[in-house]
Amino acid sequence: MKRAFLVPLILAFALTLVSVSFAEESGRLDLKVGDEVYVCGCGKGCPCDTIAMKPGKCVCKRKLVKAKVVKVEEGKATMLVGKKETVFKTIGKYACACGPGCDCGTISQLPGKCACGKAMKKVSDVKKKST
Repeated sequence: MKRAFLVPLILAFALTLVSVSFAEESGRLDLKVGDEVYVCGCGKGCPCDTIAMKPGKCVCKRKLVKAKVVKVEEGKATMLVGKKETVFKTIGKYACACGPGCDCGTISQLPGKCACGKAMKKVSDVKKKST
């Protein structure tokens, strides 16, 4: 009985690590409708488009706010932030550079620190994937 519970739990954890490390490599977050993430709450005027899998601060130094993914399209996702829908890019120009042990999965369009407080790195293949 314990094994039947443990196997799916380990599989889910492994998939999370793979998707987060993929975000670091490519600057791309693969989100699905219903996912809960943390996003920059500044609104439409803010160009950072920061998304993270953990709470923290966005690159514009404001607190990330919890959001729910309501729609996913190629290269973008619509998030429900409070009662307002906001579109975020899911391919970042910058990604967390913490390494494979980190699970913050932060991407952004601007440089700065990720949700876990480490410096973000420029993603070299973003231009190739977004053009």
